[in-house]
Amino acid sequence: MSTPVIAMLSCEMAMRPDPFPTDVCVEDHFVILRGATWADYERLQALREESAVPRITYAEGTLQLMTPCWDHESIKSIIGRLVEVWCLEHGVDFDTCGSWTVKSKALGRGLEADESYVFHGTGSEPARPDLAIEVIWTSGSIDKLAVYAALGVREVWFWQRGVITPYVLEDGVHVAQPRSGELPELDLAELADFATRPRTSTSAIIRAYRDAVRARG
Repeated sequence: MSTPVIAMLSCEMAMRPDPFPTDVCVEDHFVILRGATWADYERLQALREESAVPRITYAEGTLQLMTPCWDHESIKSIIGRLVEVWCLEHGVDFDTCGSWTVKSKALGRGLEADESYVFHGTGSEPARPDLAIEVIWTSGSIDKLAVYAALGVREVWFWQRGVITPYVLEDGVHVAQPRSGELPELDLAELADFATRPRTSTSAIIRAYRDAVRARG
């Protein structure tokens, strides 16, 4: 049976028609539940169905539900589109995974990135993404980097305050690096600059970034 808190969260999720209304949402909204079971985690995932929100993180009994604000969603989407432009211009094959849920009952952990990618296709469904991208607009309480490390995700980018920092998995721990391990030739400072420029449209930013990448050859 559901715990009272899970039942309350279930009702809240079911009744909320607009997960991030732009007229009121200026920060990400978090709900934290401690003492949750794996069954609670999977029950909330089932309740959410095919929606990408709220993003749900589970780490050994702690559940974190995050409803992103408009700025969060906008920045993560633009970063993803620019990564794809760079890969296309440089002949890098990739599969988009979006907010794919990566989880392990045995490890008691699970989470979803803002955007994620697979670069090393094997012809079958991968177990986890090669690259996860996280936008930190409002901080939560779970150390998501530790969750990613436990789940074996090779690389995680954190965007925060206009800066993208890549973390590469080394001996079971993510270590901050000056460049991406998966896309070492990609200029992350330039990409972050384009992702947060004042703009009239996402398409204008994509075209400008594509032109800048092509100009360097």
